[in-house]
Amino acid sequence: MTVPIQPAAPGPWLYTPSADDDDDGGRCANDAGAVEYEKLVRRQLELLGEDAEREGLLRTPLRVTNSMAFLTQGYRMRVEDVVGEGIFQEDHQNMVMVRDIELYSLCEHHMLPFFGKAHIAYIPNGKIVGLSKLPRIVDMFARRFQVQERLTSEIAHAIKGILNPLGVGVVIEAYHLCMMMRGVQKQNSYAITSAMLGEFHSDEKTRAEFMQLIRNPRAL
Repeated sequence: MTVPIQPAAPGPWLYTPSADDDDDGGRCANDAGAVEYEKLVRRQLELLGEDAEREGLLRTPLRVTNSMAFLTQGYRMRVEDVVGEGIFQEDHQNMVMVRDIELYSLCEHHMLPFFGKAHIAYIPNGKIVGLSKLPRIVDMFARRFQVQERLTSEIAHAIKGILNPLGVGVVIEAYHLCMMMRGVQKQNSYAITSAMLGEFHSDEKTRAEFMQLIRNPRAL
């Protein structure tokens, strides 16, 4: 007996940025997944009682599809590709820190944004990474459905994996629209999470120095 082959389910589509990042006129480079997603957005509008045919909503499914492709592009990225050739041999054993890295992500519980800043520090162990790569690592993990706790840990372990440093510290401060727009509706509350590895975990002085550098206002 021949078993019929079932058609493959639409897979994730690839985000292809346009020359104008604000241009939502064209469909992202897509497979059947992007087309299917547009249909789902249209149906969502109808289920919420909207008229999907009215002028203001006609192109909304396309815009939302392109937007979600951008906001979740982190699923299609790897740390190795993000860092590329940005790792260098260097005999530097003091703390390296980049603070106030802007981040925007989507809460996996309600698919609402959370946003804030990340502070990253590490102590090299014979290798350093280009400073711009640290914000790129943050963006890679932030552009997925997330919880802040996991996002913090993923960033720290990614840096540990590529550099094998003596220690890594990551602190994230973020506002969550799932708390601000709904639920408890607290607009001034924000969450702080940390991940401390190596000397940042075992050495109280190293950890205290990192936290003090986060708290201090900019000297520039």
